Amino acid sequence: MAGRLITIEGLDGSGKSTLVAGLTAELESRSLPVTALREPGGVELAERLRDLVKDPSLEVNARAEALIYAAARAQLVSELLLPLLEEGRFVVLDRYIDSSLAYQGAGRGLGIEAVAQINQFASGGLAADRTLYLRVDAATRASRIGERGEATDRLELAGDEFFTLAAAAYDELAAAEPQRIRVLDGAAAPDLVLAAAIDALSGLLP
Repeated sequence: MAGRLITIEGLDGSGKSTLVAGLTAELESRSLPVTALREPGGVELAERLRDLVKDPSLEVNARAEALIYAAARAQLVSELLLPLLEEGRFVVLDRYIDSSLAYQGAGRGLGIEAVAQINQFASGGLAADRTLYLRVDAATRASRIGERGEATDRLELAGDEFFTLAAAAYDELAAAEPQRIRVLDGAAAPDLVLAAAIDALSGLLP
């Protein structure tokens, strides 16, 4: 059986990490082979690039930022994603190409089409089988991020306009590809979000 790539998308504070953990546990409970990964990261090179691109002390040009994310993605795809999928595993991936389209394409103003072309090359054309987009309002996001008590990374310092543009881009992407991208209420309780996610994966799960 061929593996399945399930990507989890949304702005920071939308509940992606919680859903990744819950969904991974649910698939494991069904005795399905599953691996959870994050972007950028998952392999050594991508983790090092993650540290660079998120470092608030660095000045990173928007184009350089898009290319760093694409480079990390290219390494993850070749080194880990493709082998896992060829083994027949389910991969639950926290962020993928849609993040770059929303954040760099729209948020940084580089253009969604331009960033899509970069990532088509970086990914070798590997697309998600299903994308779960957690939509959440700004107030909920701010509350959750505040509760983390973590240091703010470079992207989180981008400002309200950046995230407004990114959110609008996510909505446009979801409207353009309703078969792949399923919109979930990220403000709902975690158990309800997980139930909605399982329902949105109908047809992919045996």
